[in-house]
Amino acid sequence: MKRIMDLIFSLILFIVLIPIYIIIAIIIKIDSKGPIIFKQRRIGKNGTEFLIYKFRTMKINTPNLATDKFNSAQNYITRIGALLRKTSLDEIPQLMNVIKGEMSFVGPRPALYNQYELIQMRGNRKINDYLPGITGYAQINGRDMISDNEKVKLDEYYVTNQSMMLDIKIVFSTFINVIFKKDITN
Repeated sequence: MKRIMDLIFSLILFIVLIPIYIIIAIIIKIDSKGPIIFKQRRIGKNGTEFLIYKFRTMKINTPNLATDKFNSAQNYITRIGALLRKTSLDEIPQLMNVIKGEMSFVGPRPALYNQYELIQMRGNRKINDYLPGITGYAQINGRDMISDNEKVKLDEYYVTNQSMMLDIKIVFSTFINVIFKKDITN
């Protein structure tokens, strides 16, 4: 049932948001050199690797690290990238990942391929057995402001208590956090 809902909603949103894609794409091209879409290796269900899609918010040749691991991420973020990240509009292309079945709307956020410790901790707790999400329980409870240990505990809570009501709560809380720019690092 969750996969069917993910597919229906992602297809509808993908079509409805086409004008926004076009506007964002034009602004990204005007703002800086490089591709419009950023592809990054992430770890998905059962530890399989996939490419996550995002609107590019950083300059080309930026190190491939989680944002919270930079000494000063500000040095790498483009002008439009700062706005896209604060509003989470950079995440819109992940609708393609949902359509392809690589992600869900709600689930543990996919780890970067090189976040070995996080991947191992999630593997030990069977979190990698689930589809990653565009948003998740850890995102509404600290997002960029929490440690990997805390993320794993929150992810484990989610996979243990997964339900339609919890997913609705997470989606609603995500919108509230984005509107109020809560727990976002640049």
